[in-house]
Amino acid sequence: MTPQNLGILHPGEMGISIAASAKNSGHSVYWASEGRSTQTAERADKIGLLDAGSLKNLCEQCSVIMSVCPPDAAEGLAESAMNQGFKGLYIDMNAVSPQRTIRMGEMVERGGAVFVDGGIIGGPAWKVGTTWLYLSGAEAQAAADYFSAGPLGTRVIGAEIGKASALKMCFASYTKGATALLCAALAASEALDVRAELQELWAHDSTGFAGQATQRAQNVTAKAWRFVGEMDEISATFSGVGVPGEFHQAAGEVYRRMAGFKDAPTPPEIGAILAALLRD
Repeated sequence: MTPQNLGILHPGEMGISIAASAKNSGHSVYWASEGRSTQTAERADKIGLLDAGSLKNLCEQCSVIMSVCPPDAAEGLAESAMNQGFKGLYIDMNAVSPQRTIRMGEMVERGGAVFVDGGIIGGPAWKVGTTWLYLSGAEAQAAADYFSAGPLGTRVIGAEIGKASALKMCFASYTKGATALLCAALAASEALDVRAELQELWAHDSTGFAGQATQRAQNVTAKAWRFVGEMDEISATFSGVGVPGEFHQAAGEVYRRMAGFKDAPTPPEIGAILAALLRD
C-alpha cells in the first residue's frame, strides 16, 4: 500500500498503540495538540507522531482519520471532523452501540466522507496476538490494510455498518459487566458483614478466586471512568433488540462510583473501593 497520512483522534493509552501500528505499517500519523494534555503530548512524542496543531489542519493534511475516544465523545468528534470538511476515510473504533454507529455513519456519509465501523477487543496493542480490531463497512478491508504490519490484528466481519460495534458491545457486556457485578457483590457483602465468609466460599469453589476477585476490583479502578459510558452504550444496544438493558445501567453506576480513582498512582486498597461503592 502507498504510504498515507493518517490522523489519530486522540492518542490516549489505547489510541497511541493504534497509531503505532499504523506507523509500523509505513504511514505518517498525525495528531492535533490543540486542547490536549501534557500527558497526551508526551505519548505522541514518544512514538514520533506529527503534530498538525488543530483538528482543522489534521482534516486537511490526512486522508484517513482514526477515532479512539471515550464513548460519549465519539459522535461529537465525528461531527467536528465533518464540520471541518473532512472527505476521506473515517474509522470509528469506539465502544458505542450499533444504533449510534449507524447514525454516525449516516452523518459522515452525508458530509462526503467514507465511514468504517471498528471495535477494539483487548488492551493497548503492543504485543502480537493480544488486541484485535474488528471492522465492518464497504471499505473495511481498506481500513484493515493500514495496520498490516501490526502488532494490532485486524479482522473484517462484513459490509454492514454497526456489525463491528455490535460484536464489541456483546463481548464487553460479559467481560466488563461481570467485573462490575463482582465489585457490587464485594461491596454488598461488606455492608452485610459477610465478606470473609463470601471469600471463603469462593476459595472453596475455585482455587485462588478469592484473591483474584479482590485484584480484579483493584485493577479495574483505573479505567472505571471510561467504562461508565460503555455500559450505557451496552444498555442501549440490548434495549434496542428487546433484551433487558437495566443490568448494564446498574453496571455503569458501579463504575461511576469508582471513577474518582482515575489518576491514582497505584491501585487503591480494597477498603477504599468498597467505601466508594457503598456511598449514598
